[in-house]
Amino acid sequence: MRILVFFLTAAFASLALAETPMTADEFDRYTRGKTLYFSSNGERYGGEEYFENRRVRWSYLDGQCKEGVWFVDGADICFVYKDNPTPQCWQFFLDGGGLSARFTGDEADSTLYEIEGADEEMLCLGPEVGV
Repeated sequence: MRILVFFLTAAFASLALAETPMTADEFDRYTRGKTLYFSSNGERYGGEEYFENRRVRWSYLDGQCKEGVWFVDGADICFVYKDNPTPQCWQFFLDGGGLSARFTGDEADSTLYEIEGADEEMLCLGPEVGV
């Protein structure tokens, strides 16, 4: 019986740990200097490059990139971009498969999952210019 109690306690503890959002330091250590790619509902969603001083570059992988920064707001990690000053806040979780991110305040399941993409360069074509 003690063994069963031990395993159940360990299982619940690991579930609770998996549901603990990453801290800003953990997120920074995991992401800085990397390009991460994300999926939503099994489809490629976008990629983000993470730089020093909490700077980022996001793309929906359509050749258009958005420069921005991230900051902490409680348990959330929020992003603002030059074209949209409204914070986009997420909670990030780390498990054996990489990062998952849940959009804060969204009642629908807006969860992104880190996917492999290290062999792919994030293409930023630059601003469109007129004639």
